[in-house]
Amino acid sequence: MPDVRAALAMVAVVLLVAVPGAAQSPRSEARNMRLLGHHDLQARSAYQPVIHRQGERFIAYVGHHGGVQPNPLTGVDEPSGTSILDVTDPRAPRYLAHIPGAPGGASMVRVCGGRTLPRADPAKTYLLRTLGDTAHEVWDVSDPARPAPLTTVLAGLGHTHKNWWECDSGIAYLVSDGRPAGWRTHRMTKLYDLGDPARPRFIRDFGLAGQEPGSTGPAPEGVHGPIALRNRVYFAYGTGARGVLQIVDRARLLAGDPRSPAPFAPTAANLAYPEVGRLDLPPDWGGHTSFPVLGITVADFLPNSKGAVRDFVVLVSESLRDECQEVRQLTFLVDVTTESRPMPVSTFQVPAGDFCERGGRFGPHASNESFAPIYYGKVVFIAYFNAGVRAVDIRDPFRPREVGYFIPAVTPSTERRCVTVRGALRCRVAIQTNNVEIDDRGLVYLTDRASTGLHIVEPTGPARGGS
Repeated sequence: MPDVRAALAMVAVVLLVAVPGAAQSPRSEARNMRLLGHHDLQARSAYQPVIHRQGERFIAYVGHHGGVQPNPLTGVDEPSGTSILDVTDPRAPRYLAHIPGAPGGASMVRVCGGRTLPRADPAKTYLLRTLGDTAHEVWDVSDPARPAPLTTVLAGLGHTHKNWWECDSGIAYLVSDGRPAGWRTHRMTKLYDLGDPARPRFIRDFGLAGQEPGSTGPAPEGVHGPIALRNRVYFAYGTGARGVLQIVDRARLLAGDPRSPAPFAPTAANLAYPEVGRLDLPPDWGGHTSFPVLGITVADFLPNSKGAVRDFVVLVSESLRDECQEVRQLTFLVDVTTESRPMPVSTFQVPAGDFCERGGRFGPHASNESFAPIYYGKVVFIAYFNAGVRAVDIRDPFRPREVGYFIPAVTPSTERRCVTVRGALRCRVAIQTNNVEIDDRGLVYLTDRASTGLHIVEPTGPARGGS
């Protein structure tokens, strides 16, 4: 019987991609990366994956976009929220639980262990997630097959997006709708102390000067998400246009300006106080992901008397339009060695191909965000929508080089993407690799926006980064 089902599935794939204009291959495409395992995620459109080691197990937490799908574990149709899988054996990922979401899904997930959080129960593991566009909440996932709600950190919003959570300090950066409080953006940052996740403590609101209540003139684009490392926070604004990379002194951000009578009041001066560097991109490009890669030794510079060790941010601008109906989006390598003067020194693009004709979006979306040492400072993995995941060697940041890729095969669950080009509507079935992450074993996890599921791949050769 399983062989019959497999044969029928293959027939369905062939039929699906044989319709006019369906250019995506029914087979995966790869160089220096091999597929280990796949799970369909109940055919839910997937966003952020996070891989967390719990004891001897590796557990994947996957946030989803909206929609409703049946959950075979419960027999109930559920709004897409958070999928939890045991990926200890990457060749046989096992679905453990689905936490239903809201109409907008529950796209963002972060996970911290109680042993690392400063005031949490050391025996527990905690999941921070968005609930559609309305709230941020924490779940107890100590038993990942039986997640339990713990607390709602913040509710009553009209928008959320890509959070960050420092497991060592408990500080959480929650991308939230600022409009209810008079901010001129639907995406600003609310800082909370979640060192004890059961007792959230609000710290402050933060954004770019010009977004705050009462400001005038054109407002900067909203934040997409921050990434904190050491005593800096790297904020990316603008997503796919009018981008800004902002480098913030974390200590100043958390303490506020001591010269101000109200250090956390949303004034232009208070918002500018912690900023140590800023890069305003041309209007055609945005800031989706700002991944800091610090302390790269540039081999070509070693004969020089100084300056061989340098700091960078991998700044990704998101492709937003199907079939290249936009300016070509790029990934920038930004030199931040002198933080007050960030300088783009190179870009990465996928080598030429037929991707603009394959359907759906073609272009970058996000890089991995794990600091696992196996790849850090060597290779970054960038989700590239219909071009899958691209492995990029950044050891010479002035000349980033593609060293591998994996493009999943479409399945019967892969959704069509439709676009009007020169007055004609065309629809094509295409992979839409949305986000990527790595684990401590060096495996790469791809989630698909077009409901194709979760793919687990293993880099080989140059894509392994010499590790």
